[in-house]
Amino acid sequence: MSLSSPAAPTIRPRRNTLLPLFVILIAAALIGFVIWQNVADDAPESTQDAVGQDTAEPDAPGPDSQAEGPVAVPEGGAEPEQEDMSDIERRDPDDLLSIGPADAPVAMVMFSDAQCPFCATWHEQTLPTMMEYVDAGELRIEWRDVNVFGEASERAARATYAAAMQDEFMEYQGLLFAGGETRPEAGLTEQGLVDLAEQVGLDTAQFQEDMNSPEVAEQIASNAQEGLDIGAYSTPAFIVAGEPIIGAQPTEVFVSAVDDALAEGN
Repeated sequence: MSLSSPAAPTIRPRRNTLLPLFVILIAAALIGFVIWQNVADDAPESTQDAVGQDTAEPDAPGPDSQAEGPVAVPEGGAEPEQEDMSDIERRDPDDLLSIGPADAPVAMVMFSDAQCPFCATWHEQTLPTMMEYVDAGELRIEWRDVNVFGEASERAARATYAAAMQDEFMEYQGLLFAGGETRPEAGLTEQGLVDLAEQVGLDTAQFQEDMNSPEVAEQIASNAQEGLDIGAYSTPAFIVAGEPIIGAQPTEVFVSAVDDALAEGN
């Protein structure tokens, strides 16, 4: 009987265990990309967009409304004339929320909000330069609070007007925007605003009475409506010599606008 060596074991090919893992990784990556894209699409593009997510937006402009952005130049190369908005200027010597001569060669109207960080930035960085024109009798600045940030802003606007009734408008507004920063909403309670009036040296009893008077509330509501009527839904917005400037642009933009208007008037 011959001995034969045992048969060699059959070697079966092993399945590639890496393939399912590779498929899972690809699927996870695709799902992650879709989620990231949706989040990016929903993210606010500006401070005003973020506010609009929690508050009611004004009605969207209709198809006949003037769109933002560059204006198309008609055939022939001549640019269309921009609408003159000088009629928004009050030029009222008794306007408490204004500085500079009523008959100054150039007027600037600023639509603002006590909780607007960009308004505070403009107040800190650009207003000092504009004051040089005011002191020279060349510029008048008129303020209108539009209160797009809600109740606390409206209350601060009434407080500012009450301070203006005691001839301390600029000093009080300076405290609201001290250091180029806005006060937290918790600092815009009635008591917080009275405390600021005390810092300025106002008659706080009279200040509180004026701040809560129907006359002041009516004036503040009128100022806000005037801004909304011309489309100032975000702040700051300016009308300088009849032409709009949107946002806290660099100081040079305002210097150029005022200088150009002064040159045209000479």
